[in-house]
Amino acid sequence: MVSFRGSKMRGVGTFISRPLPFLLLHFTLLKCDITDGNVEHLKREHSLMKPYQGVGSSPSSQWDFWGSTLVTSSYVRLTPDERSKQGSIWNTVPVHLKDWEMHVQYKIHGSGKKNLHGDGIAIWYTKERLHPGSVFGSNAKFHGLALFIDTYHNDEAADRSFPYISAMVNNGSLPYDHGNDGRTSELGGCSSEIRNKDHDTYLAIRYSKGRLTVMIDIDDKNEWKECIDIGGVRLPTGYYFGASAATGDLSDNHDIISMKMYQLMVEHAPDEDSLDWTKIEPSVSLLKSPKGR
Repeated sequence: MVSFRGSKMRGVGTFISRPLPFLLLHFTLLKCDITDGNVEHLKREHSLMKPYQGVGSSPSSQWDFWGSTLVTSSYVRLTPDERSKQGSIWNTVPVHLKDWEMHVQYKIHGSGKKNLHGDGIAIWYTKERLHPGSVFGSNAKFHGLALFIDTYHNDEAADRSFPYISAMVNNGSLPYDHGNDGRTSELGGCSSEIRNKDHDTYLAIRYSKGRLTVMIDIDDKNEWKECIDIGGVRLPTGYYFGASAATGDLSDNHDIISMKMYQLMVEHAPDEDSLDWTKIEPSVSLLKSPKGR
């Protein structure tokens, strides 16, 4: 476990966050290796924070929303605890950063008892934005990265507990398969008891030099725990961040409290710097196939 380089201000519901140091899994402990020259910078044009100024449909808005999404002074509710709802919120400004880290503060809660709630939240970094669809309220054949916080177990034969957090990189050729909870296209994941907590829950998505790392804090102990760590990931610049959620026959409140985007100052080789990063095809080079494929 690794302590936050920052703190949560209890009682006012805000999250002062800083990007994570590069994390390596060694036996059961996580050790920090801070790369020389890495400096964190909050990018406000890509961040969603209280009191949610710049959210709406005006030409100057930096975030736009769709469907059942409700913007309040305390949270952005993507869906209420009602059946058959879909909602999303999307950054209107494309990201032209090669290395970045996104911190998400969220809360999933509702009246449904164990295994009688759904469906979950997706965090997106994609070419498309505001494209409603069947995958947690968004497009199934997307271009880019998706992180799924799945709260409902569709594949009863699978040997995993839910809620389950997983990642997928897509070039538009593969649909996310709800029937098997995305196992065929999953890059990695972890089970996480994030529902109906008395406190907010957090995750951090880092992409730097071709490595994707996802960390979680679900216990409100100011500690990150590793969920996903995989190399060989290629993502272009010029895509959009967003969040979406959906309910079906079962439901939950799906709330986003904040999305904070940081630029990571990382040196790249001259041949990498000379590339047109907007033309990169989303892909993953794997040494072995993902579990379940």
